[in-house]
Amino acid sequence: MNFQKIIVPVVGVVLVAVAYRAYGWGGVAIVAGAAVMWMLLHFTRMMQVLRRAANRPVGYVDSAVMLNAKLKPGMTLLHVVAMTRALGEGRSPKDEQPELFRWTDGSESHVTCEFLNGKLVKWELVRPAPPAESA
Repeated sequence: MNFQKIIVPVVGVVLVAVAYRAYGWGGVAIVAGAAVMWMLLHFTRMMQVLRRAANRPVGYVDSAVMLNAKLKPGMTLLHVVAMTRALGEGRSPKDEQPELFRWTDGSESHVTCEFLNGKLVKWELVRPAPPAESA
């Protein structure tokens, strides 16, 4: 179960209650204002990432090898899209977990990432075989 979906609202309610108890309605206004500011900052960052990704081909990355080196377990899909500046090419059925996305570079190397509940679980780099040279 994803406890973050439960803990964040509970912490918000506790902060509002503590602010009310300590400072009255002024404290509630400050905590509520801070929460709204945090949500607006998150929304602005998300929109900026998606605006940059909209200007690039789906599933394209400059270097799949560099992407592979930068990936870490637990990264969010938004963070990976921000790194690649492109939306990943969907490889799994819609609305099913885990989600698979692929980013390919100009040399046909590609990284396939598996996300479970929006967090990176594992990834795989595939590089094409070098062309055989004639003797």
